[in-house]
Amino acid sequence: MANLSDYNTEKKYQAVVKKTERLTPADTEEVREILLEVKQPEFDCKVDQSFGVLVQTNGEFGRKFHHRLYSVADLPARENGKTLITMLVKRCSYVDDFSGEQYKGVASNYLCDRKVGDEITITGPFELPFSVPEDKNANLILIGMGTGIAPFRAFIKHIYHNVKDWKGRIRLFYGARSGLELLYLNEKDGDLTNYYDEETFKAFRALSPRPTWSDPIALDTAIEERAEEIFEMLSLNNTYVYVAGYEKVREKLDKAFANILGSRIKWETRKAELVVGDKWAEVIY
Repeated sequence: MANLSDYNTEKKYQAVVKKTERLTPADTEEVREILLEVKQPEFDCKVDQSFGVLVQTNGEFGRKFHHRLYSVADLPARENGKTLITMLVKRCSYVDDFSGEQYKGVASNYLCDRKVGDEITITGPFELPFSVPEDKNANLILIGMGTGIAPFRAFIKHIYHNVKDWKGRIRLFYGARSGLELLYLNEKDGDLTNYYDEETFKAFRALSPRPTWSDPIALDTAIEERAEEIFEMLSLNNTYVYVAGYEKVREKLDKAFANILGSRIKWETRKAELVVGDKWAEVIY
């Protein structure tokens, strides 16, 4: 997996904030959807790509810029010769393990504080490991946690709007602490629910049993509740598994898939086959 330092930031573009909207209620963690218009006409971004945001900072080791990658959260568009891209940003903070002090996330707070008309500096675009299989009969198991829904929202819309005639099954597992924090699968901004009438697409929600107690999201439970179908899909050679979310998602997936296949060894063997066959991809942050 590439490190942020591996990405070329020499080529920079200026993007103007055209829209910024909070998607989550005021009493939950703040997640914003931000629409950007890139000023340079040569910038072009696809659904299977990400882009970087450069924030000026007086960081450690003399770093002048903080670089953070974001997946495209909707189908990129062209308007008046310029690219429009949508991103999801969660306002983050972290606690220093040594001092115990709480610090604000540099890029996330910078972006959440931007207003319409503000300019930001972006880089890229950069390739994501997720790509639409050429075989329209291929099956997809998509697992997105929190803002990890972003690449899959664009991915699914691309399949049904642009690729069309998809024959394989697409199963999306999406996790959040509560139903109020489920992005694009709720009454206010539930555009992913538009595809529920597609014979090939189903989405399943994984929530925390006690969100106010910070209980972990029951992703493994949501997957194991569909054990029979997941077992069948994992037994097929044309099934792809794509994962986006935070680090702990790996543990929950390994547990769920091991239980479904009958043992940890069987899952490790199957996962190795998926990796070798370029049918497993992940973006972990």
